[in-house]
Amino acid sequence: MDLNLLTLFEAVARTSSFSAAAKELGIPKSSASRGVARLEGELGAQLLFRTTRQVSLTATGTALYDRVTPLLRSVKAALGELPEREEAPSGTLKLTAPVDLGVLFLAEVLTRYTARYPAVSVDLHLTGRVVDLVAEGFDVALRAASKLEDSSLIVRRAAAVVFQLYASPLYLSRRGTPRTEDELDAHDWIVFRGGPQKLRITGPRPVPAHPPRIVCDDLLFVRDAVRSGAGIGLLPTFVAEPDVLAGTLVRIVPRFERSAGSMYIVTPSAKHVPRKVTAFRDLVLEMLKTRTGAGAPV
Repeated sequence: MDLNLLTLFEAVARTSSFSAAAKELGIPKSSASRGVARLEGELGAQLLFRTTRQVSLTATGTALYDRVTPLLRSVKAALGELPEREEAPSGTLKLTAPVDLGVLFLAEVLTRYTARYPAVSVDLHLTGRVVDLVAEGFDVALRAASKLEDSSLIVRRAAAVVFQLYASPLYLSRRGTPRTEDELDAHDWIVFRGGPQKLRITGPRPVPAHPPRIVCDDLLFVRDAVRSGAGIGLLPTFVAEPDVLAGTLVRIVPRFERSAGSMYIVTPSAKHVPRKVTAFRDLVLEMLKTRTGAGAPV
């Protein structure tokens, strides 16, 4: 039995009109009339009384309508619960992130993202301020923080942010490599204002013990100052490790480290998150698993 014919019959019986049923289903009136006639032929029974003014059910039609209607509702409900068809991401992804994450991580992510999904374009805003995603129409944000407050947003913790000690080979050749807590105190420090001010061995300890040589609120400046030999710096691993691989920075006193929050993927609350957003989120998580110095994926 053709489910489409039963759906057509149900609509005609419910509306008592071929015209109304045809309009509801988006088909010509003549097709609706022929469809019901075909169903009657397959069943070998008349289902409708037809006049020029109205349509009414025969006894057989009433019996069929009473049985078919709940079945069609069940089928419709079951189809509605199926996962949506996977569609290729498309449109413009409006994205915001801190400058350091954008420079050190997102350039690589977005290169792969746009190559993988050619129907998507990206509108990237790199800024130090916390953007209002809903008011400003953003699809997604990458944020690094110890805690995110806004419960109206969908937050996915992507990786831990870990700070460790680094210096340049030039600085270490000139000042020596510190190996103990006391030796660290004798060195020049370049400090990120928004970073942790304590290190951990077996417990917290202030760092540095004397005023730093340079304080700055930009992680990339701190990295560059440390790389140029101005002093020792406490840097996130995702910032410093590419330089370690290149030989321009050296990790020192490895037992010193400090966890300083997490990297988060944040999206506005929505029942149906666009495919372009889920594809971006999945790619970020995928790349964090393999990227050196990205922190511990979660």
